[in-house]
Amino acid sequence: MTNLRRKILLDAVKLFDMAIMVLAFGLATVLVWNVIYTVSLPDFLSMRVKVGNLFIVLGLIGLWHALFSCFGLYASRRLSSRRAELTDVVKATSCGTVFLSIAALLFHIRMASYPFVIVFWGLSTVMLVCSRLLLRTLLTRTRLRGRNLRHMLIIGTNERAVQFADKIQASPELGYRIMGFADREWSGFNQFRDHGYSLACNLDDLPGFFRKNVVDEVVIALPLRSFHDDASRFAALCEEQGIIFRVLSNIFNLKLARSRVEELEGDAWITHYTAVTEGWQLLVKRILDFSLALVALIFVSPVMLLVALLIKLTSPGPVLFTQKRIGHNKRRFVIYKFRTMGVDAESKMQDLAHLNEVTGPVFKIKNDPRITRVGKFLRKTSIDELPQLFNVLKGDMSLVGPRPLPVRDYEGFSVDRHRRRFSVRTGITCLWQVNGRNDIPFDMWMELDMQYIDQWSLLLDLKILARTIPTILRGTGAA
Repeated sequence: MTNLRRKILLDAVKLFDMAIMVLAFGLATVLVWNVIYTVSLPDFLSMRVKVGNLFIVLGLIGLWHALFSCFGLYASRRLSSRRAELTDVVKATSCGTVFLSIAALLFHIRMASYPFVIVFWGLSTVMLVCSRLLLRTLLTRTRLRGRNLRHMLIIGTNERAVQFADKIQASPELGYRIMGFADREWSGFNQFRDHGYSLACNLDDLPGFFRKNVVDEVVIALPLRSFHDDASRFAALCEEQGIIFRVLSNIFNLKLARSRVEELEGDAWITHYTAVTEGWQLLVKRILDFSLALVALIFVSPVMLLVALLIKLTSPGPVLFTQKRIGHNKRRFVIYKFRTMGVDAESKMQDLAHLNEVTGPVFKIKNDPRITRVGKFLRKTSIDELPQLFNVLKGDMSLVGPRPLPVRDYEGFSVDRHRRRFSVRTGITCLWQVNGRNDIPFDMWMELDMQYIDQWSLLLDLKILARTIPTILRGTGAA
């Protein structure tokens, strides 16, 4: 597609989007005034439209256009997923509706009532989502017929370059035609040829290749550590000729880390991460943690008072047991539990080390002689964990997350990859608790924590919480 055709299509999409917003505004007005306020259609059409309101609507159209541009709805979406685009559409219409509400309050627009705002948001969102899906379908069919293609050259012939080319070839709806690869002869070149790809040119011939061929995009897949000077030269060459160039983000060949591009005052960098560290899902998780912990504390407070009384009457010492634990990114905090052992339990641990029944650095004994009679019941029913709801309220812990370990256990870690479990907020329950707790070996416990981190979602948290209750009732793995 030529630049002129692309500009015409883009302008058409912009006009179509604004037409949809105006149509949604009109339909919402008709529906609300006819259904809710029971104004007949002839009476509604005979109503006068103030000139001032017309200017307000024109101003909103300009604002909506600016918002849609800010959310990237008019940027190239060729490599963007359908979900990502539709999410941005919903964000844009939501913000547009918020600005409409603000305008209604500031300029006293009588028709913009709360029912109107809700109907307008629903209509504009549904119509824009449908239009974007239709546009994607049309573009996909056009590209599958060999039109609207972009010519791509890949610099590098290593395994990463080949894997990237395979992904592009497996998605013809993206509309890319791989022209070939550019590289020099090297030890793995025969392996590259076995994949069936061809060499378009030598690295030294790139400037001439760019001059003589249609090249829309260049992907630099060279090992940057050993080819930094070459990669810099090729990037400058693309910049000089106005060719889009991309760099594969996984320049360190990491196995688990995901990546995202961030920007600070004009400087962009690639961030690699293995656990979700920010975003709306974490905010929702924290809100759920606080709300559910607060509600749970209110409901179980009579039980906690009774347990505190039993501990005080049956064993000398404090009601609560406090201990330094390792939390998020190795932050230390004080954990709260109902005391289930004698006050001298910590000092006796060394003498009982030979009775440890679990693998790894952790210390567990099923029939621990330090446990009191009441403490045995509290551990079996997991009631001793209830004070940790206060840790959740404070933000030291979450309801769901890898268990926080004592400092002594953490210092006994011998495998560094196990320390990744501390990259998220620790919790009261997790996959380890609902899969047998102390009945499973240490290495499997760690793997379950890694599995939780890699597969984390709000839905997974809710599933674990739902499975925790029957696990506690059965007393599975409790000690």
